[in-house]
Amino acid sequence: MNHRTRRPNIGITPDLVAEQVPSQPPSYQLKTAYAEAVMRAGGLPLILPYAEEQGCIDSYLDRISGLIVTGGAFDVSPALYGETPRAGLGALKEGRTAFEAALVRGALQRGLPLLGICGGMQLLNVVAGGTLIQDIPSEVPRAAQHEQTHERSRPQHPVEVKDGTLLAELLGKGQLMVNSTHHQAVGKPGKEVVVSALASDGIIEAIELRSHPFAIGVQWHPELLIHSIPLHLGLYRGLVNRAREMRR
Repeated sequence: MNHRTRRPNIGITPDLVAEQVPSQPPSYQLKTAYAEAVMRAGGLPLILPYAEEQGCIDSYLDRISGLIVTGGAFDVSPALYGETPRAGLGALKEGRTAFEAALVRGALQRGLPLLGICGGMQLLNVVAGGTLIQDIPSEVPRAAQHEQTHERSRPQHPVEVKDGTLLAELLGKGQLMVNSTHHQAVGKPGKEVVVSALASDGIIEAIELRSHPFAIGVQWHPELLIHSIPLHLGLYRGLVNRAREMRR
């Protein structure tokens, strides 16, 4: 396979489903849309089981050429950004967060292309030294509805993509319709973090790191929109194309 058609390895973090039935052990879970988007973009998706040992995390980073940190129905611990829990904070998955944070730090140090989706964007900002809004409804007066009730393959609201950003290169500047399934958001942007998209109520919808060749976070789920709004596949294509340039 030549360089142009080689499928770079793209690591994807799964969720951990706690034991629901006594006879069934915990299991990893990943929405198929993540893997489908990576394959449609030309990458090879690899699911990364959790690890605490740094040597194992380094081995993952040695073998992948790009990283996707996925979202989930849990929040990042406020302790990681120097705050105490406030009303509205949801459930935590501290083991998952510790694993993903270690991967993000390693990817940033190595210059690996990185895409944070929803909660993955929030974690990227925290790792970069930023903070989070712990609960939009209770902390942001007159905020729009950011937890849609209809099918996630259809958009909820527009965002404004800022000109001159990497996100604009991938998806175009100006208004973009996105889906929305979150109650937390970026508060104070971290060091070197550029805000690349905003909702009409001022909620930060996308970030990127100025000092990194490809480290982007989006608050929506582009992989669930690639059939209704194909433009969103551009985020995954951008990640895969940059990963293909890596040596592995």
